[in-house]
Amino acid sequence: MTDLRTHRDLDVWKLSLDWVEAVYRCSASWPSDERFGLISQVRRAAVSVAANIAEGAGRNGTGEFVHFIGIARGSLAEVETHLLIASRLGYLTTDHLQTLLADMERIGRMLSGLSTRLKQRHKT
Repeated sequence: MTDLRTHRDLDVWKLSLDWVEAVYRCSASWPSDERFGLISQVRRAAVSVAANIAEGAGRNGTGEFVHFIGIARGSLAEVETHLLIASRLGYLTTDHLQTLLADMERIGRMLSGLSTRLKQRHKT
């Protein structure tokens, strides 16, 4: 953690960008009448994950960074809900859903680990 210069140094931020791209690509094939509904919501929430990691890393204090990691984790849960709805509506194949959820779970674990390390560092 001591080598962290910016959010661009974080593997979790890099992975979240790849995941956002995958969310955009899969939602591109959803029905056009969902453009202002489910498509917009799932994309906004996915972008929020990467954006909150970046914003937290750019803040002054460790406590603020941990707070924004929590927001990013909330956005992950929101995306999961949108993806499950899309799957139920037949917009998303089981394979696409499983891939996106697996990546989401990995990001979630990485965020939890980062949060734990930041809290430990903050105590010392």
